[in-house]
Amino acid sequence: MRLCLLGDSIAAGVGSTRREDTLGPLLAERLRAKGHQVDLSVRAFAGARSADLRAQVRAAGKVDVAVVVIGANDLTRFVPAHVGAQQLHDAVADLRRAGAAVVVSTAPDLSVVAHVPPALRDVVSAVSRDYAQVQQQAVIRAGGVVAHVERAVTPQFAADPSLFAADRFHPSAAGYRAIAAALAPAVEAVAAELHA
Repeated sequence: MRLCLLGDSIAAGVGSTRREDTLGPLLAERLRAKGHQVDLSVRAFAGARSADLRAQVRAAGKVDVAVVVIGANDLTRFVPAHVGAQQLHDAVADLRRAGAAVVVSTAPDLSVVAHVPPALRDVVSAVSRDYAQVQQQAVIRAGGVVAHVERAVTPQFAADPSLFAADRFHPSAAGYRAIAAALAPAVEAVAAELHA
């Protein structure tokens, strides 16, 4: 099973000191535990926005399961939701046409990041949620699956600073394990369908 991670620094594993504690290896390990043989590739890179997905999809080549994590940099760069969502839609549609099952983790709730002033947290949370909602609709239209990672991990990250790396923005190894646990059910489900 060719598993490919696309998207931003979270998909790429920025913040973890060991590669095996990043999303790709963690998800591959879970799929292997379910009996799948997994060939992992990572096309994601730090700073990527939805506009970068098209090139990542081209670079990925033939993929069975694509996991896309995108949206944080669109939010921090004030990319309009309809623009980023259309770019995400097109990437998911291209992957689906090429035969890949696609699981997407939409924009995180950036209000939990330490750099956000307390007075702005409610606004940042609302904007993050709205962006993720528009992304979700685009992914479903394109035939992808949305993993509701932010619902599961936002309370965890808000309550436990150890889930952040030293930069207080990216996840730590423990943070990546929390995200992988939230992503895994959707990834395992599409992988099981491929082998049904």
